[in-house]
This record gives sequence, C-alpha cells and structure tokens, in this order.
Amino acid sequence: MSRVQYNMSLAGQPPQALSMWQKFFVFIGLVGLSILLLATFNVNFPNKGLWLFLSLGGISVGTIGFSWALYGDKQAGIKNDGVWFKSISSKGILGWVLGVFLTLFYVVLYFYPQYIGLNSEGENTGLVALFDPLSKMLSGNPASQWFMYGTLYTISILIFGIKFIWKYRHSRYEIIRTSSVMFFQTAFAFIIPEFMARLNGDSLQLPYYDLKNVWPLNYYNFEQYRIDGFLNSGTIGFVLLIFGIISIFIITPILTYKYGKRWYCSWVCGCGGLAETAGDPFRQLSDKSQMAWKVERWVVHSVVVFVTLMTTAVIYSYLDYDASKYWLSKDVFLGLVALLLTLVFGWAMLYRREELQKDAQYGAIGYFVIILGLVGIHYMFGSQLFIFQAETLRTTYGFLIGSVFSGVIGVGFYPIFGSRAWCRFGCPMAAILGFQQRLFSKFRISTNGGQCISCGNCSTYCEMGIDVRAYAQKGQNIVRSSCVGCGICAEVCPRGVLKLENDTPKGRINPKDVLLGNDVDLMNYVNNK
Repeated sequence: MSRVQYNMSLAGQPPQALSMWQKFFVFIGLVGLSILLLATFNVNFPNKGLWLFLSLGGISVGTIGFSWALYGDKQAGIKNDGVWFKSISSKGILGWVLGVFLTLFYVVLYFYPQYIGLNSEGENTGLVALFDPLSKMLSGNPASQWFMYGTLYTISILIFGIKFIWKYRHSRYEIIRTSSVMFFQTAFAFIIPEFMARLNGDSLQLPYYDLKNVWPLNYYNFEQYRIDGFLNSGTIGFVLLIFGIISIFIITPILTYKYGKRWYCSWVCGCGGLAETAGDPFRQLSDKSQMAWKVERWVVHSVVVFVTLMTTAVIYSYLDYDASKYWLSKDVFLGLVALLLTLVFGWAMLYRREELQKDAQYGAIGYFVIILGLVGIHYMFGSQLFIFQAETLRTTYGFLIGSVFSGVIGVGFYPIFGSRAWCRFGCPMAAILGFQQRLFSKFRISTNGGQCISCGNCSTYCEMGIDVRAYAQKGQNIVRSSCVGCGICAEVCPRGVLKLENDTPKGRINPKDVLLGNDVDLMNYVNNK
C-alpha cells in the first residue's frame, strides 16, 4: 500500500534519513564496489570470474534494491526528492568529490591505462585483469581498458535505467524510451561487437563495430585502417561500410524528419543513455543562462566544422594510394565535398533563412567560406596540403574532443555541469541532428500557455539548458536544435502544459504568437495548427 503524501510542494522536501532497507542495499553495493577498488590496487583474486560476478552483482543488487526501497512505496508521479537539498546533487562537497573521482578515473582510463593493470606485452594485472574471464568468454581475447569500461558503462545504464523506470513508472513514454536505450547499449554497443570479434579467424576478419554509432560520432570510421578492414572482410564488411554511408545521408535525415533528434539522442545513443540514467540526479545542474546558450551554439558547431575538415583530410590522405581499393580520386572527392556543402548551405540560406537568427546566419557563412577556402587552397598550392594536415587534425580531434571532452569533462563533470554537457557543447552528432530538427523535422513540443502557472519545473529539469518556461508562458511551440526530446519537462509539469508531438513541419515555429486561455479565436487557432 502506498504511503499517503500530504505535502503538495513542487520543490520537493529535504532528504529523509535512510530506511533500514536502504542502508542494507547501500552496504551490498559498497561491498561490490570495494572489490573493484581492491583490484585497482593490485589485489590478486584467485578466481577472477567469481569475484567479478560478486562485484558486479553486488553493485547491481545494491543499486536496484536501493531504487526499490526509495520509490517502491511512493505514489506514481512527480518526484523531485529534494535534489537541491542533497550535497551530491546540488554542487555540494559530495558532488565535487564525486566529480574529482570520476575525472581522475577518466584521465587514467584514457591516458594512463597501465595504472589499472593494462599490459599490452603480457598478462593483465589489477582491475583490467579482473575482467579477463568475461572478455575471453565473449570475444576470446584478454580484456582491454575499453572492454572493462564498456562493461561498467553497460552495467551502469542497465541498473540506473531500472532506477529511472521506477522513478517515472507513471509515464509510458519514459519507460519505453529508457528500455530502448538499455537494449541498444547492451546488444549493439556491447554484446554484438564482442561476438563479431570472436568470429574472426583466418577466413573472416570482421571489424570491431558499434552498429548504432554514426559519423561524425564515430569519427574514426573512415580512417584508412577502418576502410581496409571493411574491404578485407568480404561481403559482410562491404555491407557494413555501405550501411555506415547510408546512415549518414539517408537513414538519419529520414528518422530525424519523422521523430526529431530524439530517435537517436534519447532512444539509441549510449552517451545520452548514460546521461539519462546514471546522470538523472544531476540534470537540474545544467546552465540555463543565455550566455551558456550562445557559447553552446558556437562551440558545438565549431566541433562539427572541425570533424568535417578532419574527415575530409583523412579520406583525402589515402585516396589514390591503391587504385584497386579506392577508385575515387582525390580531386573528385574534394569536388564532391564542396558540392555537398554548397547544396546544404544554399538550401538553408534560400529556404530556411528566416528560421535562423542573425548570428547563426553569419556563422554558417563564415564556416562555409573557411571550408571551401581550404579546398580552394589545395587546388592552388598542390596536393600535399591535406596530407600534412590529416595526422595533425586527427590527433588533435581525438585528444581534445574524443578523449578530453567526451570522457573526462563530459562524464566526469556530471555533478558540476549537469548530465548533458558533452551533448550540449561537444557532440557533433547532436549538432548535425539538431540542425536537421530545427529546419525540417516534424517534431515539436506544443504548449498551452493558458494553463501554465510558471512553477519553473520544466526549465529546472531540462538537462539541455533550455528555458522551457519562457515558451510555455507564451504558448509557443518549442523547436530547438538542442532539444533531445527526453520528455522530462512534460512529466514534471503539474498542469499538463507540455506535449511532445510529431505533426507537419508547417506551423511548428511561431515566435510571434502568444496563445492565452482567453483568446477569442483560441479553438480556431488550435484547429488550424
């Protein structure tokens, strides 16, 4: 039987003392975590498979059990649970301690894996060695730091996904969306690539491939070693290569047109999956200021330009080296890149210019001139320009964006900047899908301004830093490039003001309309939308 809650405060209450069951499950989780910590300090466990099972099992049982004890006796509905009163979720001392710990973990993972036991010349030790039995069972190979991380990453999404479902069990949309993220991370990002590696032998060499990753998120997919791996894998490899290309130019635009960028960022992507599940307690920490919004737009689109230049340079650098494999010449490739960018730029400026603000128009023109200018310089000064830049661009992007931004800052700073800092400021995939969502998608969040009481819940819990309340107060449809369609703003609204919709692109953006409950032609206006 659910406990009656008499207090109707929307802000939540100060956290209460842990119950007996909560303390018990915290203890179980800490026991599991302690095994990982002991392995990190080179404690040699005799039966590593058993101890790994006990560790991951303890963490899983502790987290899921704690979630049950926390939400099981509460009524379904809005649950803010005093996040602003808790040190760990309000930038308090515990939040900073957790942030520092996560950041140090990512620094070691990316740059100093030998300190957690990785040994490329012999047997692993320490923490990485604890995962050897599981890695050998799945792929037949010893564990790497990335397999260890992938296992912990997947376990985190699964157990915190269950916690998230418990919390939002009143919402069918949140349950289905979270279940989708859990499935794609477990199957497509973790298990299937490991099985593909296990199938490799003398007659078959499949590339290790996360099937749900799309360029530019997997910026390395068009490097020479990857292309060679696809082509050397026969029909299967060729199909995977074609699938990767089709995903960029056909699949993602169609799905974004129909459903908005939420089909990927909130339903499929592993980065978004971790942010939505393990990062849920920190979603309210995202910066809602206008300055943060301006910085976000320039930084994330600069990353897109960076990865476009880098990919162009990388592909250019190995074309013509083996005409039997790469039939496309360097000059033709650069011409096609210039043509594609010109078509996209021309379409946006001619047919969607009114939907872009002035700074966005100036930025698009500036980036377009820069990219085409570099292509033109190549034709003027010879073919060596991109060859010398390719390795520099690739190394710089891999270090700054692929490592520091997506890992060290993107996840390590959850307790400081909120759970979607990487998605807001650094993810090129989110930027490209956001461009498509803004200009030609059917997705929008419609609002009923006459019902808004300006409580601010929607803005507070928007992990992308959107001031949702400002739209709701005026009855404006919310069509933002950064919106990932998580739907939490609608779930925490006590008045049902917000609704996620897929309708026709016509009439999505109405910046001059103000829809109030006392409008004379309210119903005619709504019916004509």
